[in-house]
Parts: sequence; structure tokens; C-alpha cells
Amino acid sequence: MGKPTGFMEFQRELPADRSPLARIKDWKEIHLHMPEEKLRTQGSRCMDCGVPFCHQGKLISGMASGCPINNLIPEFNDLVYRGLWRDALDRLHKTNNFPEFTGRVCPAPCEGSCVLGMNNPAVTIKNIEVSIIDKGWDEGWVVAKAPAKRTGKRVAVIGSGPAGLSAAAQLNQAGHNVTVYERADRPGGLLMYGIPNMKLDKKEVVLRRISLLEDEGVKFVCNANIGTDIPAEKLIKDYDSVIVCTGATKPRDLPIEGRQLKGIHFAMEFLSANTQAVLDDSPRENFITSEKKNVVIIGGGDTGTDCVGTSLRHGCVSVCQLELLPKPPNERAANNPWPEWPKVYKMDYGQEEAAAVQGSDPRIYTTTATKFEGDGNGNVKAVHTVQVEWTKNEQGQFVPKNIPGTEKIMPAELVLLAMGFLGPEQPLLDALNIDRDARSNILAEHEKYTTSIPGVFAAGDCRRGQSLVVWAFNEGRGAARECDRYLMGSTNLP
Repeated sequence: MGKPTGFMEFQRELPADRSPLARIKDWKEIHLHMPEEKLRTQGSRCMDCGVPFCHQGKLISGMASGCPINNLIPEFNDLVYRGLWRDALDRLHKTNNFPEFTGRVCPAPCEGSCVLGMNNPAVTIKNIEVSIIDKGWDEGWVVAKAPAKRTGKRVAVIGSGPAGLSAAAQLNQAGHNVTVYERADRPGGLLMYGIPNMKLDKKEVVLRRISLLEDEGVKFVCNANIGTDIPAEKLIKDYDSVIVCTGATKPRDLPIEGRQLKGIHFAMEFLSANTQAVLDDSPRENFITSEKKNVVIIGGGDTGTDCVGTSLRHGCVSVCQLELLPKPPNERAANNPWPEWPKVYKMDYGQEEAAAVQGSDPRIYTTTATKFEGDGNGNVKAVHTVQVEWTKNEQGQFVPKNIPGTEKIMPAELVLLAMGFLGPEQPLLDALNIDRDARSNILAEHEKYTTSIPGVFAAGDCRRGQSLVVWAFNEGRGAARECDRYLMGSTNLP
């Protein structure tokens, strides 16, 4: 490293965020930029650690540890420290097709496994990554690079989310003619309609990269629901290969009393309609507003956080999140050692905003909903809750058990279900007649991605189940590699 003692001389520092009370008045990204000199200082904190766990990309205890796409993190940290930004960008693009996405929305498992993080605050890897790519765009270094020659092979990618985009980008660079089919009105999948604009700007970040892919030769066909608008067998017939990257978009429901009441929605219905309204500058018929409503969000993950931030921007009366799990500790527990992902308490942007408005973290831990109460006119007006404790059942599994006497009634004119996803939607898979595993995901081995249909590959959440955006990039690149091998007999794709 250029400054071997940097980690001893400098403390971790991140750029400031916009004030919570100011940023809830618009849909602009919440993060500010850090001056270049400070970024170089943060790059110097990267240790000459010998074995850099940050880019190992492994699953430990079922959680990501290190970077799933194996970013060459110590190398680009050192290049930033030395002011070699163009070289840092080239190094970053070797492993990451879209660092402006991961640099904004990835939870940074790389930082959780940073060697410095064993006993000091980790290196600010995520912020350095996004700063590299943002500088690359600002300086005009990121330009369309069409392949030198075409192979004549045609590949269809179903789904334009993270896995689909990375597969398309790689296969296009290999010289194949790639067409991406997307059922929504705009490409991007989860990146477009699943993540709010204040976390990932659609026009300035997502559509900018998609436009570049188009300039490089990738074709996007929107409003195309394969299996409905276009027969699935037609794609298999018309293309030399097909990659299915539809995601895991079947939401987990909560079938308790009162579920049929109006005002109870899945989180993605709420978030997607909101992003459409932001992009269109006006709401569509499916728009769901939290304005002047008490909002109860059931689910404490990232999607729940996004619902908090969106509800506040609409002008809700109040917002809270029901979290079934206990509140995490402030420091790593003994059973959560480095380099596992640190399961510790933190306030994300939505909780920070709610605390600024309401005075406290909106999450209510170890609590579940037991009933939705109506107003007599078919609308939800309250959520009945109870606290739970986690105990072992006869099989030795930890399960939640209701605690008598802890029942409460919370006012709610809008309830958002953000409890995760059960797997991919099945109509397309039925139309393809493709084999599935016990969890209803497409049956395809990791690192091979081959399905039960010759020439058809699967990648991302539709294969592995709900996961991180960065794992989808990993899988999209991997499926592209194996698809290229299938088409050409060998491959040079990483």
C-alpha cells in the first residue's frame, strides 16, 4: 500500500448526508459528496493486511461475507490514495459492470469483513467505490464500448433487473446480439421500481447506464410480459439461448383477520407506484398515498425502511415498523464473529428521518400483527398487535410465541406488508415448463446456471431466492459466462 500506516493515523470518515428534515421534502438522493483530499485519506486507511477478506465473496452462516463480485478493493483503494482515479475506475470495471448501483444500494458486506474492522471502524469501501464511478462519469471516462465484431448469435434475457442487466452487458461485450425483455414500462427491474429515487436516482443514474448499454448494442423491449404478451416457446425458438432473470417478486402475505380490508397493500405496490409518479411528474391510477394517514409497516428490512422514507415524503401523520425479531446489539455478539456480516443495531436513512420527525426510531421490535380492524365501510382503521418471545419448539427450532397481556391497538389507515418474498412468480415458469426446486425457484446449479431446458439459463433471485443486488450481479455475470461457453464452445468472460 502507498501508506502502510494510514489505518493508524486516520479515523473512518463518511460524507455528510442531507438534513433529514430537509430531504423528506423532495425525492433527490440523500448523500452528499466528500472532497477528493478526504477520499484519498480514507483510501490510505486500507491496510497491507496480507489476506484481504473484503473481496472473498463467500457465504458464512448464510450471510454474505466480502464482496460477491470479488471487487479488487485493496487495489482501487490504493489507487485512489495515490490520486490515480482513471486507473482505479479501470480496476473497478474489471469486476463490476455497474459500480454506481452497488456503491449506492449495496449494504457493503465488504466492510463487514474488512480486516481493519476486527478492532477499528472498517475502511469506507462503499463510499470510495461510488466516488470512483461518479468521478468517471463526471470526467467523461465512462463511454460506450461496442464489441469489435459480432458472433451472429442471438440471446434473449427475460428481466432487466440487476441479474438481467449484468448478463446482457457481458454477453454483448462477447459479441452476441442481446435483447432484454421487460414487462414494466421502463427497464431496470428492481433498480427502477423497487428502490426509491432518494436512494438511487432513476434519470441521472439508472437510465444513464441503460442508455449507455443501448449505445453499445443491447436492445430493450419493454411492456413485454413473456408467457402472456409473447409466448415463451417463441423466445426459445427465435433465439440461440435464453437467460431467465425475473427476480423473486412473489410477496409474503399475512393472512390474518381483516386482510381483505382496503388500505392494506404489499410494499412493492406502494413503492413502484410512487416511483412511477416521480418519473411521470404525476400519479397514475394505481398510486397509493400515505398523506394524512397513520401508517403501519409490517417488516423491518430494507424494503420496510424504504416504505418509511416514502411515507414521510408523502406527508403521513405517523409511521411505525413492526419487527418480529429482537433489537440487535450495539456491538457484535459472541456468536457473530468477524468476518461474518455484523448483525448490529443501526439507523438507516428512513429511521433517521422518522426519528427527526417523530422523535424516535419507528421500529417496534419483537412484535407482530394479529388482526386488522375495519371502520365499518371496508377500510382498515387499526392494527391489533402483540409482543412475542422467541423460544425453542420440540424440533429445537426458535419460533415466536405470543406474550399474553401485551396486546395493543395501533391506528392505521394504511398498512404496508414488507415481509420479504417467497420466490419467483410462477406463470412464466409454468409456460416454460421448467424444473423448480422445493422453494419454487428455478432449478439450476450455482456457477453453472443451466436449467432443465437446453440453452436456457437462470440467474439472480429467481434461481437463488431473495438476495442482495450484488449477488444478482454475481449471478448475471456467471450466467453470461456459461451461456457464452454454450454458444461458442469456450469463453473468455470472467
